[in-house]
Amino acid sequence: MLTRRHLLTTAGFSAGLLLASPWTAQAAEDQNLIDAARITVDRFAGDNQFTDMRRRLAQARGVFVVPQLLKASFIIGGEGGSGLLMARTGTGWSEPAIYTMGAGSIGLQIGGEASEVMLLLMNDKAVDAILRNEFKLGADATVAAGPLGMGVEAATTTHLGADILSYSRSKGLAAGVAIEGAVITARHSRNTAYYGREAHPRNILYDNAVSNPGTSALRQALSAAERP
Repeated sequence: MLTRRHLLTTAGFSAGLLLASPWTAQAAEDQNLIDAARITVDRFAGDNQFTDMRRRLAQARGVFVVPQLLKASFIIGGEGGSGLLMARTGTGWSEPAIYTMGAGSIGLQIGGEASEVMLLLMNDKAVDAILRNEFKLGADATVAAGPLGMGVEAATTTHLGADILSYSRSKGLAAGVAIEGAVITARHSRNTAYYGREAHPRNILYDNAVSNPGTSALRQALSAAERP
């Protein structure tokens, strides 16, 4: 026969599982995001249009990867997606911090689009700007579209001084990806869920405050994608 104490203990355990399950599900979802980001890096690295991006990645101080930036528009358009911020450290690419990127636009747009985006942060100013809670592209750092199919000399001349270089691969009916004015915001609860403890993105990137073995393939893909 079940005692009252046993029933209370069982009820408490079940309640604990219910409380824990959303965090567990979120961590699994964010592992999918990290795995998708690794695939995105591999796709950019394997695309001959992005040879300049590979050269610039070798010089970048940080990178922001959005595996799927969604656009659904009919006159009033909007874009959004989850992304990962990573920084170059003395031992290679850091653990990723989870962010979201969102933007809105109004214009004669009809169509739906899913894009992969990589933002190369070419100096510490760009990385620091994103780490300051909420960051707006174009307002807090200068952004330029990365060149396609150009030699490194032309690319250097055209984009000299840009804090951030933007590269995208798109599929769908709508043309282009407008990221000027997009807002990038840290998702602190998701970082806590994924790493199992609370840590500010700066501590994730630079202080080795947390780690997760599920990020190793992404960090290795970034290193492999670099081209001197």
